[in-house]
Amino acid sequence: MSDERETQATRVPPWGKVTVLEEGEHYRINRIEVKPGHHISTQMHYHRSEHWIVVSGTAKVICDGKTALLTPKQSTYVPIKTPHRVENPGVIPLVIIEVQNGEYLGDEDIIRFPEED
Repeated sequence: MSDERETQATRVPPWGKVTVLEEGEHYRINRIEVKPGHHISTQMHYHRSEHWIVVSGTAKVICDGKTALLTPKQSTYVPIKTPHRVENPGVIPLVIIEVQNGEYLGDEDIIRFPEED
């Protein structure tokens, strides 16, 4: 018996869009779109890791104080308890697939850091 649930829930924050593609007991797969010139908040999680795969656009990833630019077909891993953020420095929407893995995937596990300029 499978615990997988098909989902197409979409939320639209000011920086873009997040669509839950699929989720199960210890994972969630999201399609994340970040508008040009925007970014998600700097955050970390105590109970989940994340793997980001760039589908289109350019991702500026800041993870544990290190910065990398990723282009389509490239990916990065965000370990548990690691501050991270993704930005779209380009002129077209950034689309990434995010795979979350962990014991708890709820929003209460999102620790947001104050924004830096």
